[in-house]
Amino acid sequence: MDSDTFWLALALVLVIEGLFPMLSPAGWRRMFAQVLRLQDGQLRFFGMCSISAGLLLIWLLL
Repeated sequence: MDSDTFWLALALVLVIEGLFPMLSPAGWRRMFAQVLRLQDGQLRFFGMCSISAGLLLIWLLL
């Protein structure tokens, strides 16, 4: 993987992350407030699920 691919992937993450607050700022605030109320274990579980899904996608695509 060259550095151009890395920067392209990072740019895509930023675009995707910015879509929800741009399209629905009130919904984004509600979701963020709910995330703040989660316990540490719940946040770790969702983080682990996100990492697992990302690794699975990378494995399937390569």
